[in-house]
Amino acid sequence: MAYDKFNILKSSCVPLPIENVDTDQIIPARFLKATERVGFGENLFRDWRFNSDNSPKEDFVLNNKKYKGKILVGGKNFGSGSSREHAAWAIYDYGFRCVISSFFADIFRANCLNIGVLPVQVSPEFLEKLFNQIYENPETEIEVDLTTQKVSITEQKISERFEINSYKKENMLNGYDDIDYLMNIKDSIKEFSKSTPL
Repeated sequence: MAYDKFNILKSSCVPLPIENVDTDQIIPARFLKATERVGFGENLFRDWRFNSDNSPKEDFVLNNKKYKGKILVGGKNFGSGSSREHAAWAIYDYGFRCVISSFFADIFRANCLNIGVLPVQVSPEFLEKLFNQIYENPETEIEVDLTTQKVSITEQKISERFEINSYKKENMLNGYDDIDYLMNIKDSIKEFSKSTPL
């Protein structure tokens, strides 16, 4: 399989309430030399995480030990800018399996879905409640249920549905990329080709 199956994710969150986070901030261009998906996590948000002498910036959220988990909660218009796949690779390689925002750039959303990171778009009102809850209690558990397409703040007993393309949903539930999907239906493809005249 291309990546782990995604069904229900229960995790604490890392809050990043910055709007218009672009792909160059997610993974700066100077780190795009590799063509495999591994190793990009160490440079996720590199210029926001580290000073020029490679010392950690104490005020950046990824360097704050009280925030952790597999869910990154971002501000509006997350993943804007260039179409580099490496931005999604860096998020996955760092350990995030879901990004929640009130709006995603289309290409970034597609890149995430292609590698097993679930982009969950919620209303601005729900996003604000989510940030407030995380700041009040950094150990807050969020449940993201792909099967029902629902994200829940368990402590507040509130939830909201999210949309996802049915094909991409099926792939994520099975851990398939596009090639895995085709390989899984290869017998059907063969039968179709036999019954369809050239």
